[in-house]
Amino acid sequence: MRTVLVMLLWITVSISSTGADPSSAYGADDTVRMTQEELKGRLGDPDVIIVDVRAEGSWKGSASKIRGAVREDPTGVERWMNKYPKDKTMVFYCS
Repeated sequence: MRTVLVMLLWITVSISSTGADPSSAYGADDTVRMTQEELKGRLGDPDVIIVDVRAEGSWKGSASKIRGAVREDPTGVERWMNKYPKDKTMVFYCS
């Protein structure tokens, strides 16, 4: 089962191997919060995919980005949710 980790204050998307509707991310059984320190310890882990889900303007205007993270449009989850392997840990962040 895919583990979905949620970091920081707010998240609009979640992917689960159960095929649940991404808009119902809150309360998903496999959703876990992760601290910045925990994430730092997992940077470079090939089993972790870090996804930046900030709005495009916020992302472009920010000097703070996590190295190795991929940016995905938070309003287009249905377009990209299936491109990631189900056996990886997904970390979504937005600040």
